[in-house]
Amino acid sequence: MNLDKTLRLVAGALALGLVALVADTMRDPVIQVGDKAPKFSIVSETGQPLTRDSFGGKLLVLNFWATWCPPCVEEMPSLNEFQKQLRDSGVVVLAVSVDQNEPAYKKFIERYGLQFQVARDAEANISASFGTYRYPETYVINTRGEVLEKFIGEENWADPRLIERIKKLM
Repeated sequence: MNLDKTLRLVAGALALGLVALVADTMRDPVIQVGDKAPKFSIVSETGQPLTRDSFGGKLLVLNFWATWCPPCVEEMPSLNEFQKQLRDSGVVVLAVSVDQNEPAYKKFIERYGLQFQVARDAEANISASFGTYRYPETYVINTRGEVLEKFIGEENWADPRLIERIKKLM
């Protein structure tokens, strides 16, 4: 009788462990500082194929955004200024939009005159591979593909303190 009870307890514990393991593997990854950034491939608005490793020794500032996201729209002018200031310092900005509405996306790009690489991932596959579902979200990635910084929400990219913080990462 004791052996039967012990076997049931062990089987129950194993079943719970298996359920927890399966549930953990079904969860989307959430990339954090120190993690390796997922590889990706996308074509920019200028028709240039881009991957995580396309930026020739430069620090990549990867921004996920959308035209329907008010904080994203608010931060774009400062991100534009950030790119202008750091372009010659070894920093490149890539803004990946998750817009499904292509005309709204194209109109936005024209209106704001963005000075950095822009691409559209309407299915949000790239942002999902990073675990990003709230926008804007930005990752600073070094040449080895490591995430050095992660920003959730709107930032003032023209703030001298933020610019200095990014320069220290180069």
